[in-house]
Amino acid sequence: MALTKIQSVALLAVIVVAGLVGVSAYAILGGQDQASETIKIGIATNLDTGYKQRWQGAVLAAEEVNAEGGVLGRQFEIVVEDDSGNDPLDSKNALDRLISLHKANFILGGSTIPFTAQERCADENIILFCETYANEFTQRIVDDYDRYKGSFRAGLGNETSATYGIADSLLTLRNYTGFNKVAILPPRGMQIYSGVGDYLSAQGFDIVYQNSFTPGTVDYTSYFAGIEASGAEILLAYVKFGAVPFVKEYHDRQSPFIIWGSTGSMMDKFWEETGGKCEFVSLAASPVVAGYPITSKTLPFREAYIERWGENPNQHAAIGYDLVRFILADAIRRAGTIETEAMVAALEKTDIETTMTRRHVYTSDHDIMVGEAGPNRPGEDYLLVCLFQWQNGELVPVYPQGIMEEVGATYVYPPWSGPWD
Repeated sequence: MALTKIQSVALLAVIVVAGLVGVSAYAILGGQDQASETIKIGIATNLDTGYKQRWQGAVLAAEEVNAEGGVLGRQFEIVVEDDSGNDPLDSKNALDRLISLHKANFILGGSTIPFTAQERCADENIILFCETYANEFTQRIVDDYDRYKGSFRAGLGNETSATYGIADSLLTLRNYTGFNKVAILPPRGMQIYSGVGDYLSAQGFDIVYQNSFTPGTVDYTSYFAGIEASGAEILLAYVKFGAVPFVKEYHDRQSPFIIWGSTGSMMDKFWEETGGKCEFVSLAASPVVAGYPITSKTLPFREAYIERWGENPNQHAAIGYDLVRFILADAIRRAGTIETEAMVAALEKTDIETTMTRRHVYTSDHDIMVGEAGPNRPGEDYLLVCLFQWQNGELVPVYPQGIMEEVGATYVYPPWSGPWD
């Protein structure tokens, strides 16, 4: 069941599981606090977009935990408020309702206002999990631990690890292809790509083209013309919204370079939306999206999510699910309470398998430990940047190399002329 934007302003989605009979039920209630001794997890997310899956993943996780008897004899309860992400005031109001109206014990949200959310949760002594790349989010914990110790990054690396994770993947791509001439094309304001050019130059790459486009662009003719004229062999791109016309133009022009980075939808519907013209495009994605069993939890979650919601999970679904099903449930059991000080101490000692990583571990500044890929696969138990290539309608792992080799896959080139000839 998905809430519309209008409904979610005034309504609350609550999971109430009857432990004696093991049956889940939903109640749509007004803003009244529940008298039960549930553990409330507040989700702030956009319910009109793919971010809705953050809530759906959390709901599925709570249902599973509750069906097993809950945690410390208590049931999980998911409360959700719609955060359109288009207006900071709207985002702030969603957070305020979770805290003041619904009395959430933990918050997953604040992605569009990470620092405002961090301040508010610090004031209220509530633990916040925020899906943000911003380095400053965890730097504040280093600078003022006593105030911000309840802040934890959710599901992502920081700007630095994301930037270098993508950049380092090009070292492996160069080993595959021998290509060294790189074009870089992110949307304007994309911070995680800001230092990529300098880093790649230091690694011996020849940066022949750098530009940025306005988010929402649907005509990329001038960009493709410029990249082709530069002699680029690799296009490192980040195109999410507007990705359908982007890859269609790439295919129709038969541009003589390969696309690598984060381009297009991470869902199988993207193949249909592009009429298969996304073939040969490579993109960063969570293994759960591609159906690759990076851990023993990945495919069981994917299958359960599809059965529950009738659609494939995206990365946001995995983040919501992992937080509730594994990270919080584990920390609460070890802490023996949901009191903030004890929970912070427990979370700091987290070392647990999730759908996204074989070992979910927090660093001293509450970032997520990020792995390093390489020939001997050092550090691959931790959170990884993974890339998949569209091949015959499927997302096939092509980075890290060890994962590609596990499934017997290979990196493939387009059938038209290019530097791979």
